[in-house]
Amino acid sequence: MKPDASPVETGGHDPEAALRYRCTRCGACCRWDGYVRVSDEEIARIAALLDLTPEAVRRDYTRLTHDRAGLSLTEKPDGSCVFLADGNVCRIQDAKPRQCKLFPNFWNFSGFRRWCRCLDTWEQAGPEANETNPPAPPDEGASS
Repeated sequence: MKPDASPVETGGHDPEAALRYRCTRCGACCRWDGYVRVSDEEIARIAALLDLTPEAVRRDYTRLTHDRAGLSLTEKPDGSCVFLADGNVCRIQDAKPRQCKLFPNFWNFSGFRRWCRCLDTWEQAGPEANETNPPAPPDEGASS
């Protein structure tokens, strides 16, 4: 079970540049327990993609977090993300929340590699390649 983790700021890093982990679309992160917090801006993007109103997205696809600090995407009865389709396809890929986009390169939690099948591009390239890559985010493995 995944601890309730929240994304961290990227510290000025470009989320597309020099990423250590490459997603294999295994869908594990879409099945873990925990919140996928969404902002009003993200809800508006999801609504536009699905041709819905933001109110409809809030009503049908979000829930109030237990700490009452915001909204989170809901889950299907099996615990997976409400937007995860067959074949590990994200139905909102083009409007995916920031928290989803940044995992696992800019936030993750201790032990995430036991479930996540992402590829570690630094390990694949060998130690000499790591000298030219930026260091891993300082809070890697830390839960927030």
